[in-house]
Amino acid sequence: METFKINRKIAHLIILQRIELSGKFLNRLRRIFGRYLFTNFFSRYLINVKYIAKMYFHLMNKEYLSLRKYFEGKKYFLCIGSGVGGLEVIINNHSIKNFTFIEKDYVSKKVKYGWDSLNKEGYNSIGELDFFLQSNSLKRENYKLLNFDLDSLPIRKFEVILSLYSLDYHYDFEIYKDYLAKVSDKNTVIIFDTIRPDYFLKIFENVDIIKEENKTVHKSKRIVCRDFKK
Repeated sequence: METFKINRKIAHLIILQRIELSGKFLNRLRRIFGRYLFTNFFSRYLINVKYIAKMYFHLMNKEYLSLRKYFEGKKYFLCIGSGVGGLEVIINNHSIKNFTFIEKDYVSKKVKYGWDSLNKEGYNSIGELDFFLQSNSLKRENYKLLNFDLDSLPIRKFEVILSLYSLDYHYDFEIYKDYLAKVSDKNTVIIFDTIRPDYFLKIFENVDIIKEENKTVHKSKRIVCRDFKK
């Protein structure tokens, strides 16, 4: 497997979720014409679907290789803001897992990147996420899809909680803090990107920085956290 199976709608979502895949041309159009036209026209129609499928696969495979040691022996995953689920597909291709996805189910008219204190920005479709997962061989019995704004969140223990470039990167960790404390134990691995890693030293017993991103405007660190402090 060297690429994903996607359609134009999914390619559009991928571009919105992983802006680094849009390339210099689309980024220039976004700067010139603004976020509305970029969100609703340029990122929808001026794209090469096959190229995006291949580049997204390579990006997700790179993420998998950097994180796979944290997945060994784990089966139950909670995935918050995972986009169309490319990383989860690759994880599952190596070893069958059980995934619970928590997602937004709309695309903002003018997608805004950066900190969202109200957690109102959205750039996903649960229907397209479902289609992508099944198209790329993740069986329906191995995942659940939840709408953050409408569905009750499950109370059960998860072994891995994943939220790359979402939780505490775009919106405040506090939104999920109490919930994550309920669905994790001292062995749960919680992986996310943040602009304030030191903040979590008072929340978790163990905090490890495993990646630093300094080449973008929104500089961040990827951390692995375990065991909420009582």
